[in-house]
Amino acid sequence: MAETARRDDGSLVVDRRHLPFTLDGGVAERAAIGLIVLATDNTIEHEFRRTLALPGVGVYESRILNDPEINPTTLARMAERMREAAGLILPGARLDVIAYACTSGALVIGEERVAARIREARPGIAVTTPMGAALAGLKALGARRIALLTPYVETVNAMMRSHIEDRGIAVPVMGSFNHENDLEVARIAPASIAEAACELGRHEAVDAVFIACTSLRLVDFVDHLEAELGKPVTSSNHALAWHCLRLAGIADPVPGFGRLFRL
Repeated sequence: MAETARRDDGSLVVDRRHLPFTLDGGVAERAAIGLIVLATDNTIEHEFRRTLALPGVGVYESRILNDPEINPTTLARMAERMREAAGLILPGARLDVIAYACTSGALVIGEERVAARIREARPGIAVTTPMGAALAGLKALGARRIALLTPYVETVNAMMRSHIEDRGIAVPVMGSFNHENDLEVARIAPASIAEAACELGRHEAVDAVFIACTSLRLVDFVDHLEAELGKPVTSSNHALAWHCLRLAGIADPVPGFGRLFRL
């Protein structure tokens, strides 16, 4: 339907209404992934854009307020903010999975409580965390004895090592940057991360490497590290992106991002 009119100067104006259109599945035709990102996180969105650049896969984020100083007390405070953060992601629209993107936060709060708080806003949805995703990924890779690299203070490190070992994966080798400020952890140079990962991963006692913390960068050099070590390597962001895909029903191998993404 079109209406036509003329301006005072005599020029024609066409107002074309109710143009025909069709609907498709949108950006997330195959999978819609929700991501709760720490307010201080500089890294995960970049790494998710790199690893999840697949046709029909969409990633939608919200941010959750957190303290830049990472310790058990500050991490626990996020539990009360999780429902609101989950509810901000595409309200009323389809989501296939929501990931809470804090490794140490999920550890301190507890993965079951994380899932329960998210499901208050999104009943029945699949939920994952970096810790749960890493354990799933390491088991899929057949890892039994890992080297663990973290940026955390000792209280968090001890909790993490115990948590992993309680779930059937030994941690005979561990190293940490022992730095509490999340904004600065995001600026730890990839060369420093790679050097530390190689130092730990070369130990004959381990068959894989896990780099914990969503602020630490890995995905752009995971293939290089695996070639150097001859062992699989994953990180919080790397494993979380893979797990989101699998929970959303996407089984595509993604070349260029290490063994886990080729499974």
